[in-house]
Amino acid sequence: MQATAYTYDPETRSGSVLLDDGTPVEFGAEAFAAGGLRLLRPGQRVRIETAGEGAGRRITLVTLQTF
Repeated sequence: MQATAYTYDPETRSGSVLLDDGTPVEFGAEAFAAGGLRLLRPGQRVRIETAGEGAGRRITLVTLQTF
């Protein structure tokens, strides 16, 4: 699934993305670490993987979108 980076805190290595429908979804340091990234800037397109449904949905991986 694709999204746009919305916030990122380099101290906690967590942040949030906006799904293409505008829905914000937060991610934790473990999802950021799983993608192998060192930095994330707001506005970057990212690829995410999620687990769960509805209010229980969580991001398990954040990585840069590549073509």
